[in-house]
Amino acid sequence: MADLEVNDAFARSFLRALPRELVARLRAEGERTDYPAGTMIYRAGSDPRAVLVVQGLIRVYMTSSEGRQVTVRYARPGDVLGIAVLVGGPANVDVQALAPSSLFRISARMMTAAARRDARVAWAMAEELNRRLYETLQQTAINAFGSVSQRVASHLLDLASAQQLPHGGLVAHVSQQELADAVGSVREVVARALRDYRVAGIVATAADSVVILDATRLHSETWGPAGV
Repeated sequence: MADLEVNDAFARSFLRALPRELVARLRAEGERTDYPAGTMIYRAGSDPRAVLVVQGLIRVYMTSSEGRQVTVRYARPGDVLGIAVLVGGPANVDVQALAPSSLFRISARMMTAAARRDARVAWAMAEELNRRLYETLQQTAINAFGSVSQRVASHLLDLASAQQLPHGGLVAHVSQQELADAVGSVREVVARALRDYRVAGIVATAADSVVILDATRLHSETWGPAGV
């Protein structure tokens, strides 16, 4: 029986541009796996893997020698993780499920073999890598020039995901003043942003913590034109 959610994820991804016979083989050979929130999906230095996000929200991040973390990408349904790793080898990143997520395994062997013999596949992979580069540039611009609301959303996700326990929810243990200091604003402005997210049902707040109720919607608030 066909998995309609996997079919939809394929249709939304760059994989739809691949030759039809290759897509059929990838679809037949792959496997869907579900992950609870907080699961570590990939650890730095592991063997190359490629997966298609079917459901959920995935965080890709790097960790310094002092234990500090920085998010380099969030992936949502229709995104493919691991193309850069297939080309360049193991990466110094970890991958974590922020929300209950489903991933569909894409055969790394089949993808790399097809790219070497078929220019259409190689070009599709190059276009995907280019999109990832532009997304990284956009995230850098938001971090530097984004509105207070965007910076608050991004910092809450980063902070909560760094503190998330396996199979646990997302809670950022931070006061409004600490959050304001972190995003370069004042407490009153940050309080308004949190109120808007609370009214929308995205977060719940306490004196010294913010519970993220809908990580996918909060992430969507980080994107869009960067403001001041």
